[in-house]
Amino acid sequence: MHTHGTQRVLFLSLIATVAFVGLETAIGLRANSLALLSDAAHNFTDAFALVLAAAGLYFQSRPANQFKTYGYHRTGVLAAFLNSVTLVLVSFVLLYEAYQRYAAPETVEESAMIWVAAVGLVLNASIAFGLGGHGHDLNIRAAWIHMAGDAASCLAIIAGGFLIRSTGWLVIDPLLSALIAGAILWSSIGILRDSLNILLEGLPKGLNLTGVADQMKGIVGVLDVHDLHIWSIGSASHALSCHVLIEDMPPSESNVILAAINHMLHERFEIGHTTIQFEHVRCAIPDDCCAQASAHFHPHDHHTH
Repeated sequence: MHTHGTQRVLFLSLIATVAFVGLETAIGLRANSLALLSDAAHNFTDAFALVLAAAGLYFQSRPANQFKTYGYHRTGVLAAFLNSVTLVLVSFVLLYEAYQRYAAPETVEESAMIWVAAVGLVLNASIAFGLGGHGHDLNIRAAWIHMAGDAASCLAIIAGGFLIRSTGWLVIDPLLSALIAGAILWSSIGILRDSLNILLEGLPKGLNLTGVADQMKGIVGVLDVHDLHIWSIGSASHALSCHVLIEDMPPSESNVILAAINHMLHERFEIGHTTIQFEHVRCAIPDDCCAQASAHFHPHDHHTH
């Protein structure tokens, strides 16, 4: 989905979500349903998630400049991180409230639960569909999980309303609230972990440092690879830097090796931004090569972006 289309979906979804939060809160208080109020709280975080997603999408689409040389890709990741943190906090609050209501069950209006949850199901499912699934963008994925999770919560509330009507078991309401909180917590952990890994410049998900190095060493002309670093600029943009040992040769000849390395990295690992330094003298202690490289000039250095 194009950025402009996604931003439009986020804006319209925000308006609809805020309106529904007001409706669900009012009816939840009237029906005395903790499940509805829990879902209203989740919908409120949905609105916040949509704001963050829209802001992140706007900034990460801006081009790089002399001050932000990598551009603004990390803003989307930061938005995803903040969204996941709010989800975790909300889930613990809901679990506490569910425990309190379970200890002292209260009468609820199951009919109001069913009808409001039905409206919420249509709304949240429509927004999740409009966002086009979770995809590879952590920012949109976080917003999608908010909406899809709330749609699932609405389904649980509808089923719970019918169960309360048929059995009279009031504990179903707090149990549903706890179930919703557990689902929110479970869905947010993955986003929190992935976004934090990118912010800390950890190895991108699905990549193996040794595996990448071995593939590079398999290219004709490459004798060794060390000081290898791989990180993510954004949720779908990876970068790599390393030192590559080759035989002493003119730059015009080593360019063939450089092109082969970059082609392999792009095709096999989707790494599109590389900084590769060629060396002609093997480091005596490979782990110290980073420090040595900063202190000594290596002839025939090559950099590619």
